[in-house]
Amino acid sequence: MPFSTPWNADQQQRLLRWAIPLATLLGLLLYLGWAQAGGAAGFPLDDAWIHQTYARNLAEYGEWSFVPGQPSAGSTSPAWTLLLAVGYGLRLPFRPWAYLLGGLCLLGTAFLAARLAACLFPNRWAAPLAAGLLCAMEWHLVWAAASGMETLLFALLLLALWEQVVASPGRRPWLPGLLGGLLVLTRPEGIVAVAWTALLLFLGPALEKRWPAGLRAALWLGVGSGLVVAPYLALNIHLSGAPWPNTFYAKQAEYAVLLAQPLLGRLLGSIEAGGRFSPGVATVGWIGGQVLLLPGLAWTVFQAARRGRRNLGGERLAWWAPLLWAGTMVGVYALRLPVTYQHGRYLIPVIPVLVVYGAGGTLQLLSQRRFPRLLGRALLLSMAVLFLAFWLQGAGAYAADVAIIEGEMVAVARWLNGHAAPDALIAVHDIGAVGYFARRPLLDLAGLVSPEVVPFIRDEAALLDWIVTQGADYLVTFPSWYPAMTADPRLVAVYRTHTALTVAQGGDNMVVYALPDGSPLLPTRTCPLPAAMVE
Repeated sequence: MPFSTPWNADQQQRLLRWAIPLATLLGLLLYLGWAQAGGAAGFPLDDAWIHQTYARNLAEYGEWSFVPGQPSAGSTSPAWTLLLAVGYGLRLPFRPWAYLLGGLCLLGTAFLAARLAACLFPNRWAAPLAAGLLCAMEWHLVWAAASGMETLLFALLLLALWEQVVASPGRRPWLPGLLGGLLVLTRPEGIVAVAWTALLLFLGPALEKRWPAGLRAALWLGVGSGLVVAPYLALNIHLSGAPWPNTFYAKQAEYAVLLAQPLLGRLLGSIEAGGRFSPGVATVGWIGGQVLLLPGLAWTVFQAARRGRRNLGGERLAWWAPLLWAGTMVGVYALRLPVTYQHGRYLIPVIPVLVVYGAGGTLQLLSQRRFPRLLGRALLLSMAVLFLAFWLQGAGAYAADVAIIEGEMVAVARWLNGHAAPDALIAVHDIGAVGYFARRPLLDLAGLVSPEVVPFIRDEAALLDWIVTQGADYLVTFPSWYPAMTADPRLVAVYRTHTALTVAQGGDNMVVYALPDGSPLLPTRTCPLPAAMVE
């Protein structure tokens, strides 16, 4: 059978020490190099520029703001923003610093996946190596490492939390509490992992009739998390009057229309016009070589459930913790925010957990005497080929994503910086690159730094009335995002990008619309357009 002759521990550790860092470095260089070869160096989504703007303003002005002088609760990930701000404080180039942080998070995620696999599958010597290498090469994770986003910091902290829970359930509960607090600082949905951990730390002893021990463990977990999270919640309440960042509420309001779709479609996906399959929140994370881990995942879950109460009491309950969290996250997104854009980036942190269980379960499955040896070897070879193929395909997808953001959002932001008056008020969706490069007063149509739009965030007529009332000078958006608004005769297109790749991928180019001076529908404070703005 494959992997039938185990290596000794020293050999395995040596292989882990050089193979995982090498795979991580090669993946990061491949993705960044592919984008650079295409003439685009940047980030594959506009939200990365939001973090950069908050970090730069924190370092330069000492304030938590997107627009200098206007403190706001628009940063979803204060932990990531603080790490980026360190680079600005040290006067390091911001792009390499962001890539370095992402690469270190990918490396840490791979190593922690290996450690978690060793805890979950102690009798499978190859499980840590397989889980670590597959995470280092999984294309979603490499994409996220080079994205300038907090995604892999969240994944790393999650795996650190689950490794603590599985390896030492109930011991030093304040430590997973601190990790859980850092999770919430990285992304608000970290609270789900904290809740599951508290429940499991309580139930483990409780099922063995040790109620006081369970209560103490859950209490210490809450204390550890509270020490980290309380200042964060207080800051948000001070800035916006709500405990969570503005984007937490704005995203749910903006995409509430998707909740009208059938739940099964939100979970599994649907067939769109033209026969194209649109994945759901439960399937988007399986697009890659990890799809071949599904039989192994199903096998190990079946075997664990088959053991019944022997695996559902005391410390053994912790074996289920990461899987229960992963299933909960998929359910939460299906119920509240069923979006899978940007390669399902909100669900990417679930992938390392699936890979760990899938890799360990696959090794369990292959070790069965009745499993055909030839089929096992074919499965392993197919898995290696598929992971490599998606690793390469992901590099092309990353380069295309960067090129679109650079050709649309960044291009518009640089144009505004060169043509709009310094005090021009700009209404924009999305705000990231415009906020970073243009440094003008902003109205945020997505509600991150303008939370007052959340109640009417999808009402185009109300949005346009609000833009006019606020005295905006320009509107910046993709016409397809607001077709009724951008068709209004009060808006005059003064600049349009011409990025062919965006159109080739089915999108439209971003447009800058002016609200011309002198219109009776506009406030008199609107500044006149520079002559150079007319195309």
